[in-house]
Amino acid sequence: MATSTVEDYVKAIELIQAEAPTGEASVARIAATLGVTKGTVTAMVRKLRETGLAEAERYGGVTLTPKGRTLALDIIRRHRLIEVFLVETLGFDWTEVHDEAERLEHAMSKKVLDRLDAFLGNPTEDPHGDLIPDKHGNLADRTCTPLGELDAEVEGVVSRIGDQDPDFLAFAAQHGLRPGARFRVVSRDADADAIAVKPGRKAPVTMSLAAASRILVEARDSND
Repeated sequence: MATSTVEDYVKAIELIQAEAPTGEASVARIAATLGVTKGTVTAMVRKLRETGLAEAERYGGVTLTPKGRTLALDIIRRHRLIEVFLVETLGFDWTEVHDEAERLEHAMSKKVLDRLDAFLGNPTEDPHGDLIPDKHGNLADRTCTPLGELDAEVEGVVSRIGDQDPDFLAFAAQHGLRPGARFRVVSRDADADAIAVKPGRKAPVTMSLAAASRILVEARDSND
């Protein structure tokens, strides 16, 4: 039985791997994600290697073994299903469920998790638009583009919010940029580091390109 600390590490490595161009998680990035020192990460990675959950080169990145990835996807499934339950059933705001799910994800048995999945109607996305692995560990493929990379007049749909910070989630909700919302890029000025977006029927909102890049979207033809 994996400890909650081991579960936290494999989940963090999996999520970092998925976003990294190299497909590897660096010790520095793992440390920043979990709020620990690089020395602490190095010691834990050594334990993960000994238990067959991860692989790491001396001067390279960390990757999960098939065994480690199976565990990571199970924890990710738990986390995201709990978020759906907290929002849709208990009425929590989407800005506050991440930390609650972090605490609850380690305590739920597989039997309860499968019942919860069925009770919720087998959702495929959590409230932030992140994909939920199924009970077999399968995760759908989806290609998203950071909003900050789009040009003026491009239209699309918000896929997910790539930042769990409560203030940023509140900002996205306030301006109608939740997952599933349609939008149009009004203007983009790289020199001014700004992009203006019109979400649905709401008024246009201007934000920095860095902030916009935390909103992941699917660009679509205006006739879709």
